[in-house]
Amino acid sequence: MTIKAPTLNVGGLGADPLTQRINEKQKKWKYKIAVLSGKGGVGKSTVAVNLAAALAKKGYFVGILDADVHGPNVAKMLGVDKAEVFAEKVDENRFEMIPPMNDFLGQTTPIKVMSMGFLVPEDQPIIWRGALVTKAIKQLLGDVRWGELDFMIIDFPPGTGDQILTVTQTLQLDAAVIVTTPQEVALLDTGKAVNMMKTMEVPYVAVIENMSYLICPHCGKEIDLFGKGGGRKLAEKEGVDFLGEIPIDLKAREAS
Repeated sequence: MTIKAPTLNVGGLGADPLTQRINEKQKKWKYKIAVLSGKGGVGKSTVAVNLAAALAKKGYFVGILDADVHGPNVAKMLGVDKAEVFAEKVDENRFEMIPPMNDFLGQTTPIKVMSMGFLVPEDQPIIWRGALVTKAIKQLLGDVRWGELDFMIIDFPPGTGDQILTVTQTLQLDAAVIVTTPQEVALLDTGKAVNMMKTMEVPYVAVIENMSYLICPHCGKEIDLFGKGGGRKLAEKEGVDFLGEIPIDLKAREAS
C-alpha cells in the first residue's frame, strides 16, 4: 500500500530500533560524505548539491539528505521542491518514505533526494527543540527507501551542535568536507568544525573555500572581496587537505 507520506513521528525519543534500521541501510551505501560548515551563509548547500550532481554525472548512484531541518534548501536547488513524497507500508507499525529523484539533463543517473522541506509547507517554521530535530534527521536516514548507493551526501546544519554530533556517532562517515569563506570570522568557526570531525575520528577531513574571489566581467581580473588564502592557511594549520577555491559565479546565483 502506498500513501502520501505522513508527518514524521518525533514524539518518542527511544532511538534503538531506528538506529538499527540506519545501520542496516548504511551497509548499502559505499561512501558516506558529510558537508558542513562552522557558520551559515558560506555556501555549504551549494557545495553539497554540486558534489552530488558531479558524481551523478559520472554515473554513480547518489543520494543526498538535507539534514538542515530549520533551513532546507537542497530540494529547491535540485529542482524537486514541488515533489510529493509517498510512503509504503512495510509492517503493521511502520511506513517507509520513497525519496523523490531529480534528473538533470546530461546526468547518467538521477539523484535521490530527501528533505524536511518535502514534509512541511514552505512558509511554516519548524519550532522544535534539539532532541526532536535529531530524531527527525535520523528518521530521514532510517525510514527512507534509499536503496543501494555509491555515495550518500549529508548536508548538515551549520555549526557544531548536537544534531551533527549524534548523526556522526550513528553513521560511519568516510569523509567530511568543511566549507568556508575567506573572512576571519568564518575561518574561526571553520576551525571548530574541522576539529570536531577530527575528534569524531572521521577518516578523511578536508576544507574547501567558497566565494574566494570575483572575476571582473570587464577586465577578467580576480577581485578578492573577502580576503585571500584563508582557507588554505587554515587547512595547513589543521593538517587536513585543501580541496581548492570556488569563485563567485553569477551563473551559480541565477541557477539557485
